[in-house]
Amino acid sequence: MTDTSDLGDIRGHADHSSNLGFDTRAIHHAFDPAGFSRAVKPPVFLTSTYGFESVAENDAAAALGGRLYAREYNPTTEILEQRLANLEGAEAGLVLSTGMAAFGTLVLSLLSQGDELVVHKTLYSNTVAMVEQGLPRFGIKVVPVDLSEPGKLNAAITERTRLVYFETPVNPLSAILDIAAIAEQAHARKVKVAVDSTFASPALQRPLEYGADLVLHSLTKYINGHGDTLGGALLGDAETLHTLHETGLRYITGATLSPLSAFLILRGLKTLSLRMERHSASALKIARMLEAHPAVAWVSYPFLESHPGFATARKQMAQGSGMLAFGLHAGFDGARTMMDRLKLLTRAVSLGDADSLIYHPASLMRARQSIRKDAQLADGVGEELIRLSVGLEDVNDLIADLQQALQPL
Repeated sequence: MTDTSDLGDIRGHADHSSNLGFDTRAIHHAFDPAGFSRAVKPPVFLTSTYGFESVAENDAAAALGGRLYAREYNPTTEILEQRLANLEGAEAGLVLSTGMAAFGTLVLSLLSQGDELVVHKTLYSNTVAMVEQGLPRFGIKVVPVDLSEPGKLNAAITERTRLVYFETPVNPLSAILDIAAIAEQAHARKVKVAVDSTFASPALQRPLEYGADLVLHSLTKYINGHGDTLGGALLGDAETLHTLHETGLRYITGATLSPLSAFLILRGLKTLSLRMERHSASALKIARMLEAHPAVAWVSYPFLESHPGFATARKQMAQGSGMLAFGLHAGFDGARTMMDRLKLLTRAVSLGDADSLIYHPASLMRARQSIRKDAQLADGVGEELIRLSVGLEDVNDLIADLQQALQPL
C-alpha cells in the first residue's frame, strides 16, 4: 500500500540543489533515500493503481491531481519529471511513452479546430506525417516557414496562431535555428514557442534560457543514452504542464511512460554530461576528417567553422553534440556502397546511443515508396545525404572504419 506521505517527500526533496552543479543535480535532484528505506536508487513502482487507508485519504489523493491510477501518476516517473524540469530550468515536466507521444500530447492539448500551428519547414519525418496528415483531420492548420530567417515569422502569424514549433539542431542536417530571435518575433504577437531540443539535450542547450516557452525531448535518444527504452518529455511553465497532464495524458493520448523506462532513463541521466562531452569531441574530430576527405562533398556539423549556423550554435550550445550529416560526390549509389563497407559503425535509424549509428535516408525513402507512394525526403535532404550519430567508441576506431569505407568510391 502506498504511503502518501512519501509522495510529498519526493516532491519536496533537493530544493537545496538550486545552487548545485548540473551533474550533481542529474544524480540527486528530487530523490531522498530516506523516503524509500534508504535505497540509493529510486524504486520501480510497478503498480496500476493505489490503495488508501480511508475514503478521506482517497479524496486527498484525487485532489492532488489524479494520484489514483498509474496512467496519471507514478512515483518513479515523477522523480524523472522533477529532475528533467530542474536540469532544463523549467517549472514542471511531463514524461510520456515516446517523443512522438510528447508531440501529440503537446499539439492536441494546446490546439483546437480552427487554430494554426507554425512549424519550421524541416522536421523529423514522423512529425512531418503528423502535421501533414494528422492535424488537418482535426481542423488544425499547419503553416511551414523557413525559420532560419526569423523575420519571416511575423507574416506567418495570424490571430489564430497558437504555437510556433521547431527543432534545433534540426534533424537530419543539424541546421541551427536562433531560439532567441524566433521567440522574440513570436512573443511580440503573443504566441508561445516550443523547441524540440533532442539533438542537444539539456547538458548542451536549454531553450528556456533563450526565450522558449516549452521544450520537447525524445528521451529515447541522448538523455537515456543506452538504446534500450523509449520515452518523451515536455518541460515548461507549471500552468501549461498542468494542462498537458490533465488533458493530453489523462484522456487524449494516455501515452504513459512505464515506470521501468523511467528508471532506465534516470540511470542514463546520471552520465548525460559526461557522455555529451565524449559524443561532441568525437563528432567534431570526425567532422573535420570528413571535411578534408576527397570523397566527401560536404559536411554539416554545428561546431565546424564552415557551418552556416556556427555563430548561433556557439551562442546557444555548450558543444556541438554527436550528430552530423555529410554527402558524397558519388551520390546515392556511392552512399549505399560506403554504408555496406562499414565494419564497426551500425546501420540503424536511431541516434544518441553509446553505439555509433549511421543511416542513408534516401535508401529508406525509396524502400518505403513500395508501400507508401507519397513517401519523400524532407526539405533540403538530398539523395547523397548520410546521417551519423557518433557514439562512445574510441574515435580513432570510428575514423579508421569510415576511411576504409570511403576508399575508393
